[in-house]
Amino acid sequence: MDAPDRTRPPLGQRLRWRSPRSIELLGVVGFVLVSTLTLVMVVPNGATSASGIFWNDWVQTDYGPLGPADVNALVAVRQAGLWEIPVGQQAVDHAQSEVVRDVGATLAEDHLLMDEQVREIAAMLDVRLPSTPNREQQRWMDELSGLSGAEWDRAFANRLRYAHGNVLEVLAEVRAGTRNELVRTFVQHCVLMVMRHISLLESTGLVEYESLPEPRPPERRPRP
Repeated sequence: MDAPDRTRPPLGQRLRWRSPRSIELLGVVGFVLVSTLTLVMVVPNGATSASGIFWNDWVQTDYGPLGPADVNALVAVRQAGLWEIPVGQQAVDHAQSEVVRDVGATLAEDHLLMDEQVREIAAMLDVRLPSTPNREQQRWMDELSGLSGAEWDRAFANRLRYAHGNVLEVLAEVRAGTRNELVRTFVQHCVLMVMRHISLLESTGLVEYESLPEPRPPERRPRP
């Protein structure tokens, strides 16, 4: 993906360079105007944190404001790869079904690429990422380690299908409302990949749809 010109100084730095000159020329009035302009540029229209205090939760980057939901999306992508890569690789050797073996290989390959990309983007945005599977993921990995044959295939398909559904919800919400250009481009790619993985997992014929979380009812969702 093509990122914006990284040779440009950060937005906050460019504004700081202009402020002294504005103060010299316009005095107090100029200072007020520059300060107001800074607030308008840094704070997106209508963007506040859950606590209502934007500047405590958001940071300005060269690619636009970065909010808690943006950070959470990057963490979610990295977190997914920490267990889906080894489990996908394990499927190549442990799965009984050839379809499951192929799906596992595809998931592992895709997540290896996605993991490389999310780590690069996180470094550009100064976001800290996890380095180990979380407790739930470790429990799933331990469960699979104790299974074999058809039982392994079924658990693989259902655990991964459940996990992909959760990640998709996180990514779709961020894609719909992020103010950060870099996050928007990356998450768009992630959404397409996750939807493809969901279709692949369902193609195994092993997904138990009744065990998946039900969609939220309309009264609990924002109006379209």
